[in-house]
Amino acid sequence: MSKDTLTITDNRTGRTYEVPIESGTVRAMDLRSIKVSDEDFGLMSYDPGYMNTASCKSTITFTDGDKGILRYRGYPIEQLAQHSSFLEVAYLLYFGTLPEPDEFVRWDHGIRYHTMIHEGIKQFLNGFRYDAHPMGILVSTVAALATFYPESKKVFDADVRRIQFYRLVAKMPTLAAFAYRHRMGMPYVYPDNSLGYAENFLNMTFHGSEPSSTRPPDFEHSPVLARALDTLFLLHADHEQNCSTSSIRMVGSAQTDPYTAVSAAAAALYGPLHGGANEAVLRMLKEIGSTAGVPEYVKQVKAGERKLFGFGHRVYKSYDPRARVIKTCADKVFEVMGRNPLIDVAIELERIALEDEYFIKRKLYPNVDFYSGLIYEAIGFPTEMFPVLFAIPRTPGWYSQWQEHLTDPDQKLARPRQIYLGETVRDVPRRDG
Repeated sequence: MSKDTLTITDNRTGRTYEVPIESGTVRAMDLRSIKVSDEDFGLMSYDPGYMNTASCKSTITFTDGDKGILRYRGYPIEQLAQHSSFLEVAYLLYFGTLPEPDEFVRWDHGIRYHTMIHEGIKQFLNGFRYDAHPMGILVSTVAALATFYPESKKVFDADVRRIQFYRLVAKMPTLAAFAYRHRMGMPYVYPDNSLGYAENFLNMTFHGSEPSSTRPPDFEHSPVLARALDTLFLLHADHEQNCSTSSIRMVGSAQTDPYTAVSAAAAALYGPLHGGANEAVLRMLKEIGSTAGVPEYVKQVKAGERKLFGFGHRVYKSYDPRARVIKTCADKVFEVMGRNPLIDVAIELERIALEDEYFIKRKLYPNVDFYSGLIYEAIGFPTEMFPVLFAIPRTPGWYSQWQEHLTDPDQKLARPRQIYLGETVRDVPRRDG
């Protein structure tokens, strides 16, 4: 008997089955052979929320939640954050390797070339209410791009896929900035392709806006803020099979064009349990108010009266590696924009939580959302923009996952099963007149 198998005994029938084990998994379809009778449908697995179900094989992103590991194509996230840029990581996710200098020049030029959006998109944008949520605008306008690039439906043409990748990575900051300006009632600022990726986005978003009393002049061109935002983008570029990534794979299994598929992923991200976590952290810190209020809040959390946002993660059962990098970014941003007093609340909350047996036992450590909202607010973004700021950098990850799924010979049109618990067959009552 092979060691790479699982022996299952069905106590209903006494029959024994040998199921192959591959990469630590068993194929769900192999369970279908386990039946009570020939008429039986066969055994299925039941896994709400996909807590322990692998839906694909991937070579893009690796996470180890117990050890606090995140790697893109094998590269540790900490090294990428220190030595690489967001555009280099976007290239890495899609093409599988970090670009050589000449490759990056061509890649960077290609992104700059595609930053503009069709004027028809502006007309579409102007149809939204003045107070429309920027994430709702982004979801809609990304989907609308499919009507401007109908060739994108040729999803099995590698050259066509590549040009759509350039377009999406390039245009997402433009669409995001325009969504912000629409909500603010301000004229749109077109891309300035002499600027880098993050600086261009800051310029399109904030150029010409009234400076606040705490905002330094020309802050949108600050290299410190641009680098901090670029690092945040890099950290959010991909994160394995989360809700939005699983969504784009499922939608993509229908051979949907990439714009519509990315729109579906962004729609999943729009949900407060996914893309709105850093906003919840910010609300929590404001509610605590000062470091003096931290012990009482922690006491209420332990009593089940409050929720602790920004701690714990579905994957990570130790310190989220992205959180360490973001904490350093926060210090640099505050040097330019002034120190947000809420950072002291956050630091004190983190200190108490990391020393308290209650949180240690439950493996509740700071995650990527704990400090990111403070940085975004310090730069000047309203909380409504937080999920948008998540969607921009996640685009290359979504797209890479979409392409990998599309070209995987094992994949088929996604069609989960269900356990039907409703009424059995019954007749419609006759109502004779």
